[in-house]
Amino acid sequence: MRTLITCFAIILCVFQMNSQELAVLKYKGGGDWYGNPTALPNLIRFCNTNINTRLQPKPQTVETGSPDIFQYPFIHMTGHGNVFFSDDDAENLRNHLISGGFLHIDDNYGMQPYIVEELKKVFPNQDLVEIPSTHDIYNNAYPFPNGLPKIHEHDGKRPQAFGLFFEDRLVLLFTFESDLGDGWEDPEIHNDPEDVREQALKMGANIIKYVFEH
Repeated sequence: MRTLITCFAIILCVFQMNSQELAVLKYKGGGDWYGNPTALPNLIRFCNTNINTRLQPKPQTVETGSPDIFQYPFIHMTGHGNVFFSDDDAENLRNHLISGGFLHIDDNYGMQPYIVEELKKVFPNQDLVEIPSTHDIYNNAYPFPNGLPKIHEHDGKRPQAFGLFFEDRLVLLFTFESDLGDGWEDPEIHNDPEDVREQALKMGANIIKYVFEH
């Protein structure tokens, strides 16, 4: 039954990926998947105002193993702690990504060791690779010649963006030591300077633009 549901979802995927709705990923493991609640609505508003997207203003929530995942071309994942994908979760997520979907994982601090391990269930034969600053994701709506912007200090390391590819298409982006989502949140939450928030939102707009053009 599970296989039939998955096959049906993949068949519908090519049609549903025209959706203008974005979603937040609700995952297992105890991590705070619900973190940064104002981030995605603010990014949607910024994109609709500045790069002429027509995204639905309210992001949805979708569970990793749900067939509903195929309704959303862009899924955002964040949190601080543990992440766990069951075998069914991993299969569902992989099918979503190879069928035209995109997952952005933004480390809100502390996700990295867990997500690296869990992604091996999704793409067992691939490792995350760093995205060079020449990639289109840094050079479409707004130029980022030095790559990912630094929004929060965390451990003081340089910000890095890692990806997984399927047939030369970037299907998953993992942003680390940057914390774009905090920069997308309402300004009073983290008291980031306006220019820092603007950099975060512009980088987010580049990600959105890349997803809907690829």
